[in-house]
Amino acid sequence: MYDREEIYINGKWIKSHNKERIEVINPSNEEIIGSVPAGNKEDVDNAIKSAKEAFVSWSKSDIGDRIEILNALSASFKEREEELAQMITAEVGTPIGYSRTAMVGTPRVVARSYAKILETYNWEEEIRNSLIIKEPIGVCAFITPWNFPLHQIIGKVAPAIAAGCTMILKPSKEAPLSAFILAEIFDEIGLPDGVFNLVTGHGSEIGEYLAKHIDVDMISFTGSTGAGVAVSHAAADSVKRVTLELGGKSANVALEDADPVLVAKKAIQACHQNSGQTCSALTRLIIPKIMEEEICELIVERNNGYIVGDPLNEKTRCGPMVSAKQQISVTEYIQTGIEEGAKLISGGTGMPEGLSRGFYVKPTVFTNVTKDMTIWKEEIFGPVLVIKTYENEEEALELANDSIYGLSGGVWSKDEGRALEFAKNMKTGQISINGGFFNVSAPFGGFKASGNGRELGIHGLEEFLEIKSIQR
Repeated sequence: MYDREEIYINGKWIKSHNKERIEVINPSNEEIIGSVPAGNKEDVDNAIKSAKEAFVSWSKSDIGDRIEILNALSASFKEREEELAQMITAEVGTPIGYSRTAMVGTPRVVARSYAKILETYNWEEEIRNSLIIKEPIGVCAFITPWNFPLHQIIGKVAPAIAAGCTMILKPSKEAPLSAFILAEIFDEIGLPDGVFNLVTGHGSEIGEYLAKHIDVDMISFTGSTGAGVAVSHAAADSVKRVTLELGGKSANVALEDADPVLVAKKAIQACHQNSGQTCSALTRLIIPKIMEEEICELIVERNNGYIVGDPLNEKTRCGPMVSAKQQISVTEYIQTGIEEGAKLISGGTGMPEGLSRGFYVKPTVFTNVTKDMTIWKEEIFGPVLVIKTYENEEEALELANDSIYGLSGGVWSKDEGRALEFAKNMKTGQISINGGFFNVSAPFGGFKASGNGRELGIHGLEEFLEIKSIQR
């Protein structure tokens, strides 16, 4: 059992003022694997007070000290990689191989990338008779999701440290345990007291309180669009900076000269990674009508062979949904797709064959999907791929942009220049051409209902900075 009895405030492990506990459930077997404190507003007040006091000195800290902390953080992730990967697999259900690479490996690289950025970052510049200065914004509050628990935390914490900000983290209640290992690491590597504070609890209580709090200068939220809107409303009265990384319903477009075998091979992976619980998953596949039969046959074959089961098995490609609630939600979307007339070509409702426990769903593929169907419009957040065909490139672009979201996207073509021109017209924040690799130094964030602000790279750092101009 991974029972955590204390929260982390001002460099110390202390008891919460609330005796209530939050249980953490392993979604692969439905067993309770630990618990954490359900912190309350008094705990939040203490954490904010600590961060506010620490900001006075940390905001003026030597850049070399920040670089040292970030490099030490990255090294600690490498040293504790297996421990962190096993923990995340236990609390989220992520297949262990993906936990090692994406859940731990990516945060390790992100932390190191900010140390590298600080080596050459220009904090001042002159424009005519003005000196332009960039300064840390202040005390930051982070509300993070369960699907990439450590990565989404580090995407906020690392640039905040680099900028000279102090912070309070409220991780998700479904997957909070890896955040406690992070607090241990900060304690071990000597991050000054009060710079990082950890308070676990219910979003409806302490999440909203963090967003409203007058002494919080910025709030960064990752989660559902509905919750992001609520955070924005709560933060409005104090006019604090708000950055939001929200939902997605991203399009994966094969142009007429694309390789159908490559498209089919990569489409399942782009949709089903992390068991489909990825905000940037490419869940709408848009293909030329003339390729439909070939691509769909290949996708059915690949989807039917997608190994679902124990996430600790190195061969597993798709683990469980994170919770019973999420399992029910995804199953209902699949049933809705059937009822609304989409053609089910692989998967469906019910537990995958051979499994009787855990919050599993079948990786599922639909064709004959129309623009008015629920499964075309709404984020499912599970391994469900919907396929729609087009007759010409103009229609393909219209379909790609037919969403309230705009987080990610993909384009496939043998002509990279053609794919690039198509990508430039997609209304979305990040696009891969022919499966281009994720770049931790490039800005990540969305258009439209997918949010505002950017994470990662220099753009992510500058979200945590205020700009001052001095005329002389």
